[in-house]
Amino acid sequence: MYQKKLLALALLLALPAGQAMASDDAPATGSADCSKGFGSRLAAAYREDAQPADPNAPAAPAPARRGMDSPFDSMPFPASEWQLGGVDNPIGVPDTNSQYPLEKALACTSVGHWMQKNRIEVYGWINPSANISSSSFSNYPLSYATRPNRVEFDQALLRIERLPDTVQTDHLDWGFHFDDLYGYDYHFTTMKGVTSDQLLNHPNSNSPLPGKLYGNDPMIWYVDLYIPWVAQGMQITMGRYLSIPDIEAQFSPQNYLLTHSILYTVDAYTNTGIITTTKLNDQWTVQFGVHGGDDSAFWDSTSRLSVQGCVRWVSASNNDMLYPCVESYNKSKQTYNNLQEFVLTWGHRFSHNVHMLTEAYRIYVRDQQGAPAGVPGYPLGEAPNFPAGHNPAFGIVNYFNVELDPHNMISIRNEFYNDEQGQRTGYATRYSSHTIGLTHWVSQDLEIRPELRYEHAYDFPAYNAGQKSSQVTALVDAILHY
Repeated sequence: MYQKKLLALALLLALPAGQAMASDDAPATGSADCSKGFGSRLAAAYREDAQPADPNAPAAPAPARRGMDSPFDSMPFPASEWQLGGVDNPIGVPDTNSQYPLEKALACTSVGHWMQKNRIEVYGWINPSANISSSSFSNYPLSYATRPNRVEFDQALLRIERLPDTVQTDHLDWGFHFDDLYGYDYHFTTMKGVTSDQLLNHPNSNSPLPGKLYGNDPMIWYVDLYIPWVAQGMQITMGRYLSIPDIEAQFSPQNYLLTHSILYTVDAYTNTGIITTTKLNDQWTVQFGVHGGDDSAFWDSTSRLSVQGCVRWVSASNNDMLYPCVESYNKSKQTYNNLQEFVLTWGHRFSHNVHMLTEAYRIYVRDQQGAPAGVPGYPLGEAPNFPAGHNPAFGIVNYFNVELDPHNMISIRNEFYNDEQGQRTGYATRYSSHTIGLTHWVSQDLEIRPELRYEHAYDFPAYNAGQKSSQVTALVDAILHY
């Protein structure tokens, strides 16, 4: 079904333009040759992006920005800015997205002309993976590759967006963002009340997780209003957006590694609500918002009005970042995923090529009844019911990231997690996980990520559906941008 959507979009966007973009002075070639068909231009764009850069070519002028320089290189890192959730770019940072092949191929069409004129972008990626595991039934709580010894279709994502220009300070600007995800990863991203029937009310289909094997999730949809006259700029975001803390993200290209930490696997994913992001100066940014509770649409019966707030501080040297967040807080009982979550992230840059990120959090739910799947001293499925309480969990994860060259980076992740009563993972145990992975950019359109991971549960055999205390997994994925 998702492939049919892409085909229909391509046919629509390939309508011929009234005139070509090429100059009359010189014949256009490659993806700019408007005498060629859409498919030929798309193939030419991939070939162009695969060519090595000309070392003698003059460097393109850097776009204007209002603030400190970018602390990192992207690529090979997944981002060039210090973490800030709730916005596509920090205020004052220009849109530096690469022009991917789809947009290049569209440039000769009337739709492509209209998009360029209105600063609207359309692009996405396709992301398959494969893993070999010491487990045979389930890799969980490893995510997202929960099915062991498989080739999996993780993500096909289509993005349409317009980023507000937050570098300028003389007029209001607006933007919007829409992401539609199809693949196995919908098991983790689905929000209650938004196409959630395919996950919650569908028979298990050859997976350790409930729901259809592959599903669709319109993951992100929000509008932005940028107001330059509040402090050094305020952006108001309204709709469904990613949970604002976390080093990691749901989207494959935005992660240092293929797999996710246990800490990330079991915390909040998306919110529906409104959040403001205000730049006080180059070092301080504050955020305040209200939403309908974690992973519940505000119109769903499981929704609970919640507040959130964050402060981001960046040192004058640009070598350190602190980002404390109250991701979600209310005084209501547990519903679908009504978390109370408190997060702190610290980033430190040793050099332009080496940095680390450390995240710690405490989460709990109010008055959760029931028994987890595994408790020390009890057979699987025979644990006692816990009394109503907070059912807390806490964790800490560290990423150590090294740029080897402009096309390669290594990331090492070490983590400790304590699910005290098993409410988050299903097993009341302490965990540790240790992961090393490489990201290799074949071209700006294709990245390959091999990874090796070892993890251990200390108090209960939480792996392979409660049969093993440890797990070793080797994985690899590919991300093809279009």
